[in-house]
Amino acid sequence: MNGPILSSIPFLPPCYLLVQLLLENNPLQVMTCWIHEFIQKHLQIEKESFPDSISSSRTFELLVGPQLLAYAIVSMFGYWATDYLIPAIKSYTLRKGICGKDLGKRGTPMAEKEIPEALGIVPGAIFLICLTICLVGYATSHPTKQLDLNSALLSVCFMLFLGFTDDVLDWPWRYKLVLPTVASLPLLCCYSGSTSIVVPIQLRQLLMQNGELTLFGRILCYFVVVDENANGSILNLGLWYLLYMGMLAVFCTNAINIYAGINGLEAGQAYVIGCAVLFHNLVEIQSGSDSKENHLFSAMIMLSFIGVSLGLLKHNWYPASVFVGDTFCYFAGMTFAVVGILGHFSKTLLLFFIPQVLNFLYSTPQLFKLVPCPRHRLPKFNPKSGLMEPSTFECRSDQYRWLKKNQNDTKVSNMTLINLTLQYLGPMSEKSLCIVLLGMQMMFCALGLFIRYNVSSIFFDA
Repeated sequence: MNGPILSSIPFLPPCYLLVQLLLENNPLQVMTCWIHEFIQKHLQIEKESFPDSISSSRTFELLVGPQLLAYAIVSMFGYWATDYLIPAIKSYTLRKGICGKDLGKRGTPMAEKEIPEALGIVPGAIFLICLTICLVGYATSHPTKQLDLNSALLSVCFMLFLGFTDDVLDWPWRYKLVLPTVASLPLLCCYSGSTSIVVPIQLRQLLMQNGELTLFGRILCYFVVVDENANGSILNLGLWYLLYMGMLAVFCTNAINIYAGINGLEAGQAYVIGCAVLFHNLVEIQSGSDSKENHLFSAMIMLSFIGVSLGLLKHNWYPASVFVGDTFCYFAGMTFAVVGILGHFSKTLLLFFIPQVLNFLYSTPQLFKLVPCPRHRLPKFNPKSGLMEPSTFECRSDQYRWLKKNQNDTKVSNMTLINLTLQYLGPMSEKSLCIVLLGMQMMFCALGLFIRYNVSSIFFDA
């Protein structure tokens, strides 16, 4: 299968819903609604002089199609601009020495070729331009969202800058954990949504029984607020919820960064997750959800993000002509954090990050230095077979036996999901490995959507 066919697979489900929403309304009705809104807002004519046939909810339904069409056009511009500018910009990064060698091709002539790095700055800059264009129209029709829009732009812009400085200056890991927290502050300061969570049905009896707080519920009240009027079904976490959202921003930015190392994986996983988020947004908009305006805001961001990510993936696909760098990983992670927080679906967002969560949990012993952690844990290339194999670190035969298949081995595979995949599926080419991992990402995103729309009803009220 060639690249264009593969890249179209994640986008087909949201594209189907997008076309449905675009064709849902009669263009004449849309024009009538636009004229009605324009006269009311700009000519200051009393509402009573107009018929009440067009309600605010109907206005949203009429305008959502044209808005999505405009965002889709901007997204196509983002793809074209990214695809056009990357070949031009990469010569500048090469000239300044911002380049590296592909460690996954050692032992081949391609290993000596210098490949431009930090090219995530191109889709990041184009994304900010696309988002600014979209925000002009969005802020006009949703003036109450203007503060959210500005905080989103500031956080993404801040993270893009920090990612580029990391590529140039190579920050230590301790800074990589702190900097996303600082970048998320504009989001948290401007957050005006609920800080409450719904308690799963099965756990509510631990908080309240017979209309009274249990011992555990009374202890919990020292830290959070248990809503007794809702019979313990709602917890107001207050500042703890803001702390959770700050940690979400840190996780999203670093999760993509540590689940990387082969051509196409960073841009590919971001593109797949973006398509899953967009599909979720369009489902909620089409179903008339109470939070449909928040999902329209998220869809606006995701369409531009998908466009620039696809443009980058074209150049980062095997064999990569550019490296995305930490610039793209941080920018992509913060973009997901922005839509999850301001779109009020941060828990659903984590369902699309299942491979990244599994990779983080599996990598924890190495990340926290409980097990030796080499600087690069990417798979090693076998020049004889031309296939990728799990990379390893040296140890004594009596060490880390809990990680070994053969207890007398003196080598242990690095603890990443990529190496684990190679251990169980066997050596494979770098391109095939990337396709397998992105296929897993798509399956886990589909699982996340299934959990969100089917399994969640077991734990939460409809």
